[in-house]
Amino acid sequence: MKLLAVTSCPTGIAHTYMAAEALQMAAKKVGVDIKIETYGSIGVENEITEEEIKKAHAVIIAADTKIDKSKFNGLPILEVGVQDAIRSPKELIEDAMKLEKTKKYVEKVEKENDTHKQSKKGPYQHLMTGVSYMLPFVVAGGILIALSFAFGIHAADNEGSLPWALSLIGGGSAFALMIPILSGFIAYSIADRPGLVPGMIGGMLSSQIGAGFLGGIIAGFLAGYTIVLLKKWIKLPKAMEGLMPVLVLPLLSSLIVGLLMIYVIGTPVATINEGLTNWLDNLQEGSAVVLGFVLGLMMAFDMGGPINKAAYTFGVGTIAAGQSSSVMAAVMAAGMTPPIGIGIATLLYKKKFTKEEKEAGKAGLVLGISFITEGAIPFAAADPIRVIPSLMAGSGVAGALTMLFKVRLAVPHGGIFVLPIPNAVEGVLLYSVAILIGSLITAIMVGQLKKPME
Repeated sequence: MKLLAVTSCPTGIAHTYMAAEALQMAAKKVGVDIKIETYGSIGVENEITEEEIKKAHAVIIAADTKIDKSKFNGLPILEVGVQDAIRSPKELIEDAMKLEKTKKYVEKVEKENDTHKQSKKGPYQHLMTGVSYMLPFVVAGGILIALSFAFGIHAADNEGSLPWALSLIGGGSAFALMIPILSGFIAYSIADRPGLVPGMIGGMLSSQIGAGFLGGIIAGFLAGYTIVLLKKWIKLPKAMEGLMPVLVLPLLSSLIVGLLMIYVIGTPVATINEGLTNWLDNLQEGSAVVLGFVLGLMMAFDMGGPINKAAYTFGVGTIAAGQSSSVMAAVMAAGMTPPIGIGIATLLYKKKFTKEEKEAGKAGLVLGISFITEGAIPFAAADPIRVIPSLMAGSGVAGALTMLFKVRLAVPHGGIFVLPIPNAVEGVLLYSVAILIGSLITAIMVGQLKKPME
């Protein structure tokens, strides 16, 4: 039997490849041939060919972002979330094998998939599709801005200089595209290609009128569902159907979304956006520590899942204006802590981990310092009752300490590798202390709670 699979997560960094590896190993154990296409941050890899589709019996799509399934027409498709492939790959392989064998089972799984897809294709998946396309702009822009700060906080004011050029590329270009890309691909997730035009226009308007990140999210959903409604309401004669995608839909949707953003949505959202910024700037020490602790708990709870991504998206939103953010600092510290803590635990408590877990712990250290929280997932999946509370405790403390130390971060990603950049982090030494303390708390809790290996 020949199976095909596609894996994709919002960031395209960790879950995408972990799911692919889990499916590959499960297929090998079951004795099934499988080809897996990954939609990562660097694009499509190991692409499935037409010849392979002709020979295949079924397809597994494990994704939390929008995947074009048109090339698999005629094949039974098992569609699940990316974390399902990480947690239960063998069951997915077996279900996909049954898909091909009996029509009755195909109908049963398709019915189950309909329910699953409706839940996955709700607001979360649409938002995560937008975030996945936006992230490279945010990361590249943020690091370029941080590099311009390395020459001095005000060095970019000198027009024509290298710091000015770096700031223009990072802030004036990459960050300027961030919200339109977010809005455009939220709309694309909802309404396919026709959603891009009104979505990106709505996002650009959101930036221009001060509605910011929050306005961009609203614009994306508004544009997507506007296209869906227009498609339903407008029926042209056969001879004129070609005008729908090139004239009717982009013109009407852009007009509707644009006018609503300018006259109805923009002003109140801009007020909310400004109020949120002022609230964060004026947080009292106690409230800031509590916020950091809560963000830390969210980052460690599902390690790349919806709650983690909600906290990260909130952090990214606070640096959307190209400014240093205490919230982003807390989020990144809390995201680095779980895999680092697990890695330290495998070194300190060797008798409580298998040989494979010790090797995974070393990889976890590398992933942790790179701000890839997903490095802790294998340990959490194997022993969730003991590991997840330990991860949350360490991350909560790291986030709270970051806020207590008044650390601010100008970069949305990069982990330890951005710390040496001058002025990228305000309070780099205390930031390192917060991450280390959080990691040690996780390591000690995991070591104390886990039972020795028999």
